[in-house]
Amino acid sequence: MRCQVIVSWGDHTQYPFDLEEVQPMPHELARQWLDQQFTEMECEPLRPTGKLLLADKVVVVAQAAGQDRFSQEAHRPWAHAFARAVSAVLAKPVVRIDVPSLSVSY
Repeated sequence: MRCQVIVSWGDHTQYPFDLEEVQPMPHELARQWLDQQFTEMECEPLRPTGKLLLADKVVVVAQAAGQDRFSQEAHRPWAHAFARAVSAVLAKPVVRIDVPSLSVSY
């Protein structure tokens, strides 16, 4: 099954992560990993109600991490772990994260 996470910073700046042949991250571990990143990066919920959906958490963590974490080879292990966690928590074969618009699509 095709499994891909694409993190985009606009039309021409995309970072695809092909996870087809990668060991999947267990769902609970992926949730914990994203929670830890959310806390460490001092992220805040997108919604004024304070309710935080998994998709919101994914896009906020990507935004807080910044484009360098996805583009620079030194941060490749972190970016790959992010993609694995996103794939596990959202459970979709293809996930596209559009950081400028703060949106996630499947």
